[in-house]
Amino acid sequence: PVLALNEKIRKVGEKIFASNGKEVDFGSAVKYCEEAGGSVATPTNEEENKAILSIVKQYNRYAYLGIKEGETLGQFKSINGMPLNYTKWQQYEPNGKGKEKCVEMYTDGSWRDRKCNLNRPFQPKF
Repeated sequence: PVLALNEKIRKVGEKIFASNGKEVDFGSAVKYCEEAGGSVATPTNEEENKAILSIVKQYNRYAYLGIKEGETLGQFKSINGMPLNYTKWQQYEPNGKGKEKCVEMYTDGSWRDRKCNLNRPFQPKF
């Protein structure tokens, strides 16, 4: 399916971040992004985080990132299995201790761990 972007697109380096504002759970976000030829966005630096944040602010809704808790409690990785070299956790986060395995971005650009079954907009990366 083609994303109806409506100017909800940002380019940082070779990466393109976009959203159509559709709110789905994390598993559906992964599926939709793969079908569109991308993946759920995982910011790897402040510039990418700000690009995703600018889209999040347009919807004024928290959004899932392409990050999940691994086998070790409290250890988060990108969904492709790579370690996180950049993080922007909100103070006292992550704090789900295995009960909150997904990560969402707040409307201030900070991150917190959350349950994966909430409906959130998602940010594909191409």
